[in-house]
Amino acid sequence: LRNVSFEVRNCANLGDDCPHFDYITTFDAVHDQTRPDLGLAEICRVLRPDGVYSMIDVAASSHPENNTELPLGTYVAAASLIHCMPVALNGPGGMGLGNMWGWELARKMLGKAGFSFVDIKLNGDLTNYHYISAKSADYPWN
Repeated sequence: LRNVSFEVRNCANLGDDCPHFDYITTFDAVHDQTRPDLGLAEICRVLRPDGVYSMIDVAASSHPENNTELPLGTYVAAASLIHCMPVALNGPGGMGLGNMWGWELARKMLGKAGFSFVDIKLNGDLTNYHYISAKSADYPWN
């Protein structure tokens, strides 16, 4: 395909030379970032006005008491303590979200980053939510 490109950059600072994209996706990665707030803001900045951001991340609530019945919930929480938290705290200002950051905080952070439309789908995957985000609240899926 000639109209597809892949870029590897620091999500918290994509740079002024970063092109703008129609579609950006992340898979099980935002909660591991040292500064996911900056990363989400940068993704929003380089997304074209009619573009779509697709974020796949762990299906959990921001409130631990709501996660007791999750399939693999104990395993996912343990993996977060062993891997996600140390990675996310390994830098200045690390927020340390971990993979159980939850849909409530994810939706709030997407809004603060500049996304007006956020839809959350489960799509048959028991361990991940699919967050479909756009800059415009008038997005057709709304």
